[in-house]
Amino acid sequence: MRTLLYLLPGMAVMALAVWAYSENYETQEALNDVETLQRKIGTERETLAILRAEWAYLNRPERLRDLADLNFDRLKLLPLTPEHFARTEQIAYPGTILGGPILNPIPVDSTGAKP
Repeated sequence: MRTLLYLLPGMAVMALAVWAYSENYETQEALNDVETLQRKIGTERETLAILRAEWAYLNRPERLRDLADLNFDRLKLLPLTPEHFARTEQIAYPGTILGGPILNPIPVDSTGAKP
């Protein structure tokens, strides 16, 4: 009987030691995964910052203006004028039939000027 009383707590201590050992390794693995993910997040943030800077550099107004001037013959880009926009009466609001007739259309030729 005494042997059983000594054996049961010993077995319980060994079972708890195995459990603690496995939990320790799972925790270490989870910490390594978090560290790897944080490193990847930092790398992606740096890449995103570089891409944003490149985007801002490529979208400078003076650069775009120069490109539009260089490619004017091919693209036929024109400056926006008020005639390029519709009037509020021409906008289809919810409850109206889309694709219906346009009220008070403004005739515009290919150059963007009114005839």
